[in-house]
Order: sequence, then C-alpha cells, then structure tokens
Amino acid sequence: MTATSHPLAGTSRRTYPPVAAIATVALGLVVIGGIVMASYVPRQAPLALPGALLAVAGALMLICVLLLIQLQDFSFDRFFQVFGWALLAYSISAGMIEFAFVRDHTRGTSLLIVTMMLVIFATSVPTTIAFTTARYATPPSERDGQGKEPT
Repeated sequence: MTATSHPLAGTSRRTYPPVAAIATVALGLVVIGGIVMASYVPRQAPLALPGALLAVAGALMLICVLLLIQLQDFSFDRFFQVFGWALLAYSISAGMIEFAFVRDHTRGTSLLIVTMMLVIFATSVPTTIAFTTARYATPPSERDGQGKEPT
C-alpha cells in the first residue's frame, strides 16, 4: 500500500489532547475499585481504597470534560452522535451491574460508591469511543456548505 492510497493520507494533521487515554485510565481505576467492592459481597467492604480510586477516576473524567470543551475545529456533532448511542449501551450494562449489587443487599455508602463507579464506567467508555471517532471525522470548518465531508 502506498502512502497516497492510505485512507488518512489526505487528512490534515491536527493534534489533540489525550482524552481517550485519560478516560481509559479512569475506567481502569473504577474497574479495580469495583472488583474490590465485589470481592466483599455480601460483607461490608473497606471503603478507603475504592473511595480513593473513585475520587481519582472522577477527577480524570472532569479533566476529560475540560479538555473537550477547549477543543476548537473538532467534529462535535460526530462526537455527540457516537457518544449518545454508546452511552445508551453502557448505561444498560451499568444498570444490570447495579441491579446485581442491590440484589446482593449492598446498601449505604458502599452502594453509593458502586453507583458512582458505574456512572464513570458508563461515561468513560463512550467518551473514548466518541473521541476516537470524532478526531478522525472532518471538522465543520472543512466541510462543504451542505455539511458533507469532501470526497
């Protein structure tokens, strides 16, 4: 395959912040915290480690949002289109996991921490998918007057 026949050969080289990487690290932290919480069910789990992991993951997701709102010349329409559908799918998965914890009689602060971890789970993966898709989409400034990408 020659360089000119590569699908991305004609695209401009824009640089983006590491939104997908940061969201993936946040996902990893809540997965670790969720495993710790699940390993104690039905007993009361110690909350220091899962709480700390949740706090760091939440801060990382906030950083993702701040990085996203600072982007210019980015295909936000594509981002939100992909994000919405991925959010729907991951919200269903998070809801099923939440149901399992409630069914196992997780209550109080433990349930709150698990719920917040599931919120991060349900938003970090769609953020990664949507950002990765949108970064390779044609931004609005490079589209023709009808919103179509150049061929």
